Amino acid sequence: MDFASFARAVFALAITVGLIGLAAVAMRRFGPDVISRLAPQRAERRLAVVETLVLDPSRRLVLVSCDGDEKLLLLGEGQVLNPPPASPAPAPKPPRRKAPKPKADA
Repeated sequence: MDFASFARAVFALAITVGLIGLAAVAMRRFGPDVISRLAPQRAERRLAVVETLVLDPSRRLVLVSCDGDEKLLLLGEGQVLNPPPASPAPAPKPPRRKAPKPKADA
């Protein structure tokens, strides 16, 4: 291999690495905008995780919104641990009125 072939190979390698670096800088600067414009627009999502709370290493609470309706799920050990819905609590009884005491006429 003579010097001219070696120089050509080194020059081609430098140009290739330079183009890859230039493409990386361009993608970092302009990439998210270009990719978002090329991606098809999706409809609004119906399901969303609003918030999660880790209770302990095996259980967590997850607040999920589906079509505007929020549900609280207790997850643990690969399964949903939600208890069956409880019956609604009875309404508190209104306080009884005491009958007025008759006044004694004297």
